Amino acid sequence: MYAVVLAGGSGKRLWPLSRKECPKQLVDMACEDRTLLQETFARLEALMPASDVYIITAEQYVGGTREQLPSVPEPNILAEPEGRGSAPAIGLAAVHLKHRDPEAIMACLPADHHIAQPERFREVLVVAEQVAQQGHLVTLGMKPDCAHTGYGYIEIGEELTDIGGHTIHRALRFTEKPDEAAAKRFVEGARHFWNSGMFIWKASTILHEIEKHLPRLHSCLAELDQVLGTEDEREVLERTWPQVEKETIDFGIMEEAEDVVVIPVEMGWSDVGSWASVAELLPCDGDGNVVVGHYLGLETRNSVIYSPHHLVATIGIEDLIVVATEDAILVCPRDRAQEVKALVERLDEEGWQECL
Repeated sequence: MYAVVLAGGSGKRLWPLSRKECPKQLVDMACEDRTLLQETFARLEALMPASDVYIITAEQYVGGTREQLPSVPEPNILAEPEGRGSAPAIGLAAVHLKHRDPEAIMACLPADHHIAQPERFREVLVVAEQVAQQGHLVTLGMKPDCAHTGYGYIEIGEELTDIGGHTIHRALRFTEKPDEAAAKRFVEGARHFWNSGMFIWKASTILHEIEKHLPRLHSCLAELDQVLGTEDEREVLERTWPQVEKETIDFGIMEEAEDVVVIPVEMGWSDVGSWASVAELLPCDGDGNVVVGHYLGLETRNSVIYSPHHLVATIGIEDLIVVATEDAILVCPRDRAQEVKALVERLDEEGWQECL
């Protein structure tokens, strides 16, 4: 099995810490001297050699990725000419892996996840590899502990088998970020699991699905496959990549594919996708405040204060997020953390590129 770490996103919901030139996966979020990308790689070290780990990222992040993961061979760091979504990124990695090993199993893993039980993570990947060998498209479903509206959900169907205490189910349907009422029904019904965005399959299997559902992407990948390892490889990629449709693997493939299975698992998983999710991972003080950096407050409760460089002082606030970097400050209600992405897009429209 090979690992494909998806590390090309810009992390807009974690602005102003996450920026275009240094996105969240390359940042030490908790001031603990290890980035999300490095944590992701560390979880894999006990399972496979660094030579079997591939990182797919944007061209502008290649340098930072090499600095942070010096043991990963340079040819294993794949650079997209521009971001086109997770489906093209995974397809690009699949072509490279199939070229190296026609029977390759690939575990597609986002670089921005927190997993509290890495041993459990590795255990379920080994099980998923066995299932993927049979030609299934495998995804990991996380048992929900609350009615989270920022995650997608997968409804499970019949149980197909049990391997090492892990049940494997048919996937019935995917639901992207439901409203609160639907999320509560999903959790109470116990048939829905959070969509982790982690997928395991044969490289040949996912390329076949891409041929069926994303023909323009497949055409690009087929042309690239003919020149891999030659001096024409980069020219072909840069010429064909802008023609590829922007698409996520969920919408482009998983919701359309017929042979999708789910392995439900509990392993202390969190998608570090917003300041609210960052706060869930860090300890809080007696007033429920999560603090990173320099802070002094009076009568402040249930707030997130992130300020590595400057003193932040508050009086009488509650349920707020305050993030201060050297050149920008974000203040927003804690329950609106998902809207930071929209704010960043507004900054771009208004010409604040130097702050992006």
